[in-house]
Amino acid sequence: MARASAASGQKTARTAPDASMRIVVLTGKDSFMRVERSRQLQAALEEKHGTVDRFELDGASASLAAVMDELRSYGLLSQHKLIVVDNAEMFMGAEDRRRAMERYAENPQQESTLLFRAGARWNPGKFDKLVDACGGAVIKCDAPSDREAVAWCGVRAEKRHGTTLAPGAADLLVEKIGPDLARLDSEIAKLAAAAGEGKPISRTLVGEFVGLSREEAAWEIQSVILRQGTRAALVKLNELLRVSGAPETLVGWSISEILRKVHEAARLMANGENEFAVAKQLRLWGESQSLVCSAARTLGPRAAAALLAESVRTDARTKSGLSSDGARTFESLVVTIGDRIR
Repeated sequence: MARASAASGQKTARTAPDASMRIVVLTGKDSFMRVERSRQLQAALEEKHGTVDRFELDGASASLAAVMDELRSYGLLSQHKLIVVDNAEMFMGAEDRRRAMERYAENPQQESTLLFRAGARWNPGKFDKLVDACGGAVIKCDAPSDREAVAWCGVRAEKRHGTTLAPGAADLLVEKIGPDLARLDSEIAKLAAAAGEGKPISRTLVGEFVGLSREEAAWEIQSVILRQGTRAALVKLNELLRVSGAPETLVGWSISEILRKVHEAARLMANGENEFAVAKQLRLWGESQSLVCSAARTLGPRAAAALLAESVRTDARTKSGLSSDGARTFESLVVTIGDRIR
């Protein structure tokens, strides 16, 4: 029956964890979603088994013997154990460990549940198929779409924070922050307190209490790169990523978008178009017009194209998980841009 219920890997990947699963893999960039799914699994196990012994191991340093010992030994105070292995992609990186876990997945211990938590660099393979076959689940924990995030905000506000969102409030909140569930949850908590007990969170309140929109934050990094040079751009990049918690996807889009405009402006100017005509075609106005056109004149079409291509490659590396530290990867790109524009 386990094989029949897990016949479709795609179906399993969209299923929330439940108490029947002996192996669960949570993988993806959204750490908030991984934590929520973990809580969901533990709550389901406690509902079925009562008290559950929980053991946490770091896959970066835990030995195969340590993990297997916890899985196969009986709990001292309860009937069931939950063994959580963080950095599971590192633990499964060794061939001997992967093969051992594949053998375990063929006949997992019924008194224990194994929870692997991994980032975006999880490599699917035979183990994933065996997890499906034994009735477990490999669950993607990636950021939702904007529409899904808006719906999530409404549910979260009511169930976790005891408030409601007035029409348009969730839309504006996601417009400003993006589909980052951890930040959305934090903002909803602050907005609920600001609104007062029993009062809904209005769109006006979101506008007053929540910071810059994604578009406004995007222009912050774009303008600094073009106007103030490398040092200031690195400071702004650190502020956005490490202080404000702006999504890496926003930063990647912002840099690529401004370089696209610079390249297009350089190409048009090389073909004889004046600055006014360039600004009209690219929909530039005010400060953006002068900054983009100035950078285009400095670089020329070929150098601008090379920078644009480098930004696209950098963005792809961070999204695919090939970059272990997105902030440092973008820092390198900002230095390259600054060296060539100045």
